[in-house]
Amino acid sequence: MSDVNALLERAAEGGRLSYDEGLRVYREASLYDIGAAAHRRRTALYPGDEVSYVIDTTINYTNICDVHCTFCAFFRPEGHAEGYTMSIDEVLTRVRWAADQGATQIMIQGGVNPQIPVSYYVDLFEAVGKEFPHVDIHSLSTSEICGIAKRESMTVEDVLKTLRAAGLKSLPGAGAEILVERVRKRISARKIDDDRWIEVMRVAQRLGMPTTATMMFGSVETDAERIQHLDVLRELQDETHGFTAFIPWYYVPFKTPLRGKESSGLEYLRVLAISRLYLDNFAHLQSSWLTPGMKLGQLGLMFGCDDMGGTILEEKVVTLAGSTNTAHRSDLERAIRAAGYKPVIRDTYFDKRDYPLATSA
Repeated sequence: MSDVNALLERAAEGGRLSYDEGLRVYREASLYDIGAAAHRRRTALYPGDEVSYVIDTTINYTNICDVHCTFCAFFRPEGHAEGYTMSIDEVLTRVRWAADQGATQIMIQGGVNPQIPVSYYVDLFEAVGKEFPHVDIHSLSTSEICGIAKRESMTVEDVLKTLRAAGLKSLPGAGAEILVERVRKRISARKIDDDRWIEVMRVAQRLGMPTTATMMFGSVETDAERIQHLDVLRELQDETHGFTAFIPWYYVPFKTPLRGKESSGLEYLRVLAISRLYLDNFAHLQSSWLTPGMKLGQLGLMFGCDDMGGTILEEKVVTLAGSTNTAHRSDLERAIRAAGYKPVIRDTYFDKRDYPLATSA
């Protein structure tokens, strides 16, 4: 047995890979072998036939942003003619529509808009909670949290406590991109640095707010920096145990200032597989269909994933970058069934929701 095969065998059994071992597996294992090992690990963790998804929406409430990431085609600087900020009533109209579709998770995210006071978020979250008590507010990025803290001269902890009291229940992992200083200086120099992202997540988790973690790969990072990103997340998870899931997705270059090339489907599957094997302390791995499409999202279920993400009923950030993928609940359920699994509806915390499926078996 080669050294790489031995490493795959250990990881498939739940053993931990070191940074150097993870990088070697990522670079040297065949796609078939790394995928098979990741699938073995996923099957050991979840031996049944279920794959989950959540009915959710993403409401991009403002596109005004003072961060100006080069990988983003969504933002507009302050004073731009195309800049917008939704009123609370406008956001509530979209939440109401999503709730009518069965949504149990609402992701409200936008640019880092220095014009918006913390009171806007408090009033908005309280209004959502009052009208839709069954909906989980899984919203705002670490950058938005830090933007609020800067505007209001508050600590991150005080911002999170204030928003939590208003109804914010959990934080998505947006803004992570690649948690390596070199990469962040190249693609998001004005954004919070990697240490600040970790700090926000650590504080949120200490306050009892679960969070997800993400990775946007395929911009300017190296293979080694991808594994470094996973290593940073694994170390924080060892400390806090506060991440519910990991969601890797690839950069869409078509309409962004950064440009570049789109990652291949094979690269996407390899990233999924190494994520399952390296992140041995993460319970859930999500196969995102938004950038790679539904067929690759379906294949992800054979490369370590146990979840198909969400319906994402409304989303603008990735769409404006050039992604054309959309999906309805029935599309997700058909893809899950065609892969040999049974679709189940979950909530933000990966608990099953008693809600009728969109398609029959």
